Amino acid sequence: MTRAPQSPGPTSPPDAPQEPRGRPGDRWRAAVRLLAVRPVHAVRAEAARVARAVRAVGRGPGRERDLLAQSLKAAGAALLAWVVAKNLMGDPMALMAPWVALVLVQATVYSSLRRAAQQCTAICAGTLLASGAEAVTGDTLGALAICLPLLMLLANWSRFGDQGVYGATTAVFTLAAGSVSAASVGHRLGQTLLGAVIGVAVNALILPPIHLRDVRDNLAAVARETGDVLCAVAEELRDGEWDARTAAEWSRRSARLEHRLETLHSARRWSRESLRLMDRPLRALRRPPSYVPPDSEDERWSRITGHVRALTRTLAIAADEDRAPQPPDPEVLVTYAKLLELIGRACHAEGDRLLGERGERTDADGSEEEGERDRRELHHRLQDVLREHAGRETARTTVLGSLLLQAESLWAEAVPAAVRAPEREAAAAGRTAAEPE
Repeated sequence: MTRAPQSPGPTSPPDAPQEPRGRPGDRWRAAVRLLAVRPVHAVRAEAARVARAVRAVGRGPGRERDLLAQSLKAAGAALLAWVVAKNLMGDPMALMAPWVALVLVQATVYSSLRRAAQQCTAICAGTLLASGAEAVTGDTLGALAICLPLLMLLANWSRFGDQGVYGATTAVFTLAAGSVSAASVGHRLGQTLLGAVIGVAVNALILPPIHLRDVRDNLAAVARETGDVLCAVAEELRDGEWDARTAAEWSRRSARLEHRLETLHSARRWSRESLRLMDRPLRALRRPPSYVPPDSEDERWSRITGHVRALTRTLAIAADEDRAPQPPDPEVLVTYAKLLELIGRACHAEGDRLLGERGERTDADGSEEEGERDRRELHHRLQDVLREHAGRETARTTVLGSLLLQAESLWAEAVPAAVRAPEREAAAAGRTAAEPE
């Protein structure tokens, strides 16, 4: 069977007006305008971040104010090192002292001491190798060819950390200065030690950095973002307008909680390091905050975020039409949404306690006990539904049972133990009353 040839489409008459085409330069100018828009937006966004940081400095203690203090301390240490080296000691190599003092005002006193030892060792190695190579070769180029490969190998030694490169740069500065003599080498090493002493002393004695606030801030952020995810899930379940795309967004938001946990762990490590070598005299200069959440709080919120991820993963599986499990009835999901909202509000309250009350848990208004009563009522209703579904709708029962298990685990971890104490006491009293005398 042969296919009939297709007739060509209608052709436009030769005198028909042609569609105007842009000139070659128009496309180029449009592309330039498009590329110019992105830097403008980037500059505006950066200016907005800077403005927020400035407002945060004036608003009260926080990370921005700590960064401002550290920056001013570094500048002050460099100025002090310059005055001591140039004016008081009259040293012609006064450049080294402010340079070393500037870079040794680190985030913690312990890191300042560690980097001071690393940098002084690297600078001494660079100065001595450069002067020795100059004495052997008598030529700057030959001295550089001998000492730089060795110094770059030493720079990659893990014992030097990120300070090893200062050995090679010091060698370059030493040989570029011209004459290399014993006096110049002595001046350079002496100025290095002077700058290290001034930088470490300024960092340790003037507002020594103690990173305890970062732990509370990050822990509170984990609690609040967890509450936001749970409240968002509750709102969508209550409205009944959710699908696989909505469930995937819940999973992405719960996955972002893992990144927040990594930030919390980093803040905890900085907190531990900031307390190293901070004995009583240093603590007297800057008293740390009275309350710091213990390490067990990190583990507790790690378990909570794990339950949130499991919950959102279950909902995502239930929303997938290609999977066997099916979501519960809308009426059941409304009840479950109320339970999730209670847990989300408990997470928000925990975040507020970490930032405001600093760990002091109070039940003056009785809101925690009321939330506990509501939680028990909703939990009993869901258990009744689960018993009704058992043996009748296996797919829905599986999903509801998994969701209920995750909600129970979330409540047990998110609500302070002191709030659940009345329930345990009431249960113990009931068991005692039931026992025969």
